[in-house]
Amino acid sequence: MQPKRLKQRQMKRTQTPDFFIEPERYELRAAPMYRFKLDRREFFKVLGCGVVVVFLVDVAIAQESGNNSQPGNRSRQRSSDIGSWLHIGEDGTVTVFTGKAEVGQNIRTSLTQAVAEELRLPASSIRLVMSDTALTPFDTGTFGSRTTPDMFPQLRKVSAAARESLLDLAAEHFKAERDTLSVDNGKVIRKGTNESVSFGQLTKGQKVLKSITDKSHTTPVSEWQVAGASVPKVDGRAIVTGKHKYSSDISLPGMLHGKILRPSSFDATLVSINIKKAEAIEGVNVVHDENFVGVAAPDSLTATRALEAIEATWAGKPQPSSPELFGYLKKNAGSGQRGGRQSGYNVGSIQEGLAAADHKFQQTYTVAYIAHAPLEPRAAVADWKEGKLTVWTGTQRPFGVRSDLAQTFGIPQDRIRVIVPDTGSGYGGKHTTEAATEAARLARAAGKPVKVVWTRQEEFTWAYFRPAGVIEVSSGVAKDGAITAWEFHNYNSGPSAIRTPYTVPNQQIEFHSTRSPLKQGSYRGLAATANHFAREVQMDELAHAVKMDPLEFRLKNLKEPRLRAVLEAAATGFGWGKRKAAEGQGFGIAAGTEKGSYVATCAEVSADAKTGQVQVEKVVAAFECGAIVNPEHLKNQIEGAIVMGLGGALFEKIEFENGKIQNARFSGYRVPRFTDAPQIQVVLVNRKDLPSTGAGETPIIGIAPAVSNAIFAATSVRLRSLPMIPDGLKA
Repeated sequence: MQPKRLKQRQMKRTQTPDFFIEPERYELRAAPMYRFKLDRREFFKVLGCGVVVVFLVDVAIAQESGNNSQPGNRSRQRSSDIGSWLHIGEDGTVTVFTGKAEVGQNIRTSLTQAVAEELRLPASSIRLVMSDTALTPFDTGTFGSRTTPDMFPQLRKVSAAARESLLDLAAEHFKAERDTLSVDNGKVIRKGTNESVSFGQLTKGQKVLKSITDKSHTTPVSEWQVAGASVPKVDGRAIVTGKHKYSSDISLPGMLHGKILRPSSFDATLVSINIKKAEAIEGVNVVHDENFVGVAAPDSLTATRALEAIEATWAGKPQPSSPELFGYLKKNAGSGQRGGRQSGYNVGSIQEGLAAADHKFQQTYTVAYIAHAPLEPRAAVADWKEGKLTVWTGTQRPFGVRSDLAQTFGIPQDRIRVIVPDTGSGYGGKHTTEAATEAARLARAAGKPVKVVWTRQEEFTWAYFRPAGVIEVSSGVAKDGAITAWEFHNYNSGPSAIRTPYTVPNQQIEFHSTRSPLKQGSYRGLAATANHFAREVQMDELAHAVKMDPLEFRLKNLKEPRLRAVLEAAATGFGWGKRKAAEGQGFGIAAGTEKGSYVATCAEVSADAKTGQVQVEKVVAAFECGAIVNPEHLKNQIEGAIVMGLGGALFEKIEFENGKIQNARFSGYRVPRFTDAPQIQVVLVNRKDLPSTGAGETPIIGIAPAVSNAIFAATSVRLRSLPMIPDGLKA
């Protein structure tokens, strides 16, 4: 297999203050793990003299593609591009390139820590260039909690290789043995002397290219100084003062503002249209291409006026509504995008297991559609110049957006550049290309840059949702507390974390795809939230049947040591079993694992069956994700996941009727408020002996079942549907 040759791309300098732009880029393409040849003179013409590190690595394709695919689909392939690279310039500046996107999870800080650790530098001296298809190496996307397990060790290896190159240069500079040298604070120091040389001095006039594999030596976790510490958030001051720029802040000279005419309902087709009144408004460009209708105007208000002036007739078709949802999902099982049973696990005999049980249960759990509700709706700015397209947009898949745009407009990908400024949250909801495509279509027609920012109503209506689902569980338990049978069927919501971590001799577990009435896709935690809700509530029901403490019952049926560890840590932090619940007070516990991380959640709830009021008073979550990179920011992720999970657990729910969303505003769609937030205590279990895994998703899976179990303990009311109390406990 022969590597592809170095390709050169000429990119004109674009007027984009606040964002790093190079006038040229050389894209290196090579077969994975094969050596490749470069023209070093051309390479350093782009970046300047210094030390450059390139790194070849396998790339995991995470489970979410966002193209209306079922959550949980996981595949792997080798990347045919350079995995990552780093440049140390003649002035000592360290610039690191990654295709990952910053969508509020603070990976800019954690990835900077990886580089700082290996180069023995303060994090403040490192510059991270992220998610720019003209500058950064190919990346499948920022999702699936893959940034920490994939990119963090990758950048560590790149940086370690750079450190070794600097030591080689310093050894030549001092005419000394390498073992007499050390690296610290941007310098190479000669031990036992006052002699030192800065990175900039070493790289001046040098053209050192270092290519490595994934076997590069890195600093052991036990010796971490910067990684593993609570380093302050990079650009934190700019963020809290409003100086930091996000996708919706992008502005170009001469830019127009775009608005899109939306159909009257899902799947409606355009029957007739009159755009004359809109075209008569000064400065307005109207684009009509089959079902696509949009306007571009000098300002957003004029664009809105033009959109309202368009007279359109749409033809819809009958569609299911909210009250029919769960019956519809069951009725249409096997007719989903991928069809039929999607994943299964069978061991032993369910019939024999049920026959051996002293208590048998058969319950149905349901999960409603919910919205991502990001702080920043979809936004994009598109600019065409000389047949080339540049798009600034908030997305988790910049290279995927580039590919989609190339397909839409029928032009090569190397004529498209996608730049992702920091984005105001994604939660798995910003994989698709709508805003970027809309802005590009309007910009091409207008001959000027166009900015499209979705309204909150558009975001609630035309983005995709977390899949709804029906989960049927049949189980059996012996009187001594041993689970004898476990049958689990998930319809539509997905197979993520569908298998039980508990030890059960007889199991049948299946995911069934089905036709979805609404557009659905990835969401924080994917189907792991739904599957853990059904499983952990059912576990509570089994424990109650045999009159065992819920914690004791779980530990009896659990061999997985990492899950046992977080269960015990959460119970200790919560004081489980140490106090008796007062009237109307209940304690609940739940645990689980997903994406290589482990969580246990304890909840204290006060509930009044007469008034219907429920308040989550306290939550203790123990979390383990291998070696911890940044403890304080990990706590922030866990706390955010818990609060977000409360919304889906208690009251978040998309209402729809015949192809129309009924609650497409925050006034009708309730997310957690300050008054809903409980006291939260996070217990971190730091496993320095294990690789670091992702933490953005797994903490969300425990809160719903823990709260449900606590409500039952307080009221004897068992809630098996999410959201549990959209209209209060009495309802």
